[in-house]
Amino acid sequence: MIPLTHYLILGAILFSISMVGIFLNRKNVVILLMAIELLLLAVNVNFVAFSHYLQDTAGQVFVFFILTVAAAESAIGLAILIVLFRNRRSINVEDLDALKG
Repeated sequence: MIPLTHYLILGAILFSISMVGIFLNRKNVVILLMAIELLLLAVNVNFVAFSHYLQDTAGQVFVFFILTVAAAESAIGLAILIVLFRNRRSINVEDLDALKG
């Protein structure tokens, strides 16, 4: 059986990778969205690990809610990204400084 600390270390590594992806990559919106999804995945790993360790299903229920919100966020984010690419012909964050109607 895998101990709880291994899951927590995995969650910390995923969280760290996602934070590095957010702070170092300031150009591509797609990579920023993937880093946010990785951040939510790290939280989900911790919820499931503590849920299993404490023999409580509340953490697993929270994971389903987080996955639902993450799926909606991805769909809406990609839809906005497609509209921005059609209008600006770029997905760089630096090109999105002015919001005009």
